[in-house]
Amino acid sequence: MHTRTAVAAITAAALLLAGCTSAATDVESKASPTVSKEDRFLTAVKDADFQSWNEKRPSEAELLEFPEQWCDALRDGHSVEWMFDGKDDSLYPIGWNWGTREDDAQQLLILAVTVYCPSYRARVTDELRSSGVY
Repeated sequence: MHTRTAVAAITAAALLLAGCTSAATDVESKASPTVSKEDRFLTAVKDADFQSWNEKRPSEAELLEFPEQWCDALRDGHSVEWMFDGKDDSLYPIGWNWGTREDDAQQLLILAVTVYCPSYRARVTDELRSSGVY
């Protein structure tokens, strides 16, 4: 009789423990949602504290226009030099009333590529290194 009681108690404890573990996992998955690319990028930009934006910085909306365009250009085979050449179709990060120093722009590009299209990060950093920038 004592054996049955012990087995029942162990079984009940195991089921209770399994239920608690499952519930804990459910709470963790609900409590730690996936952080969006936009939020990761904007956090990295904020942490970088670009000096060229001390007086006038771009809005988050303005910044978020660039990463996908840069990734598309890289996907199409374009170089950093091509993207930042300053011509009419340039993807240099500048707005109507704000600008970005070249070294800050290159770092901004690396941050964007790291988050949005990491498969191009090595290519971008290699290009910047070969030009003596990075």
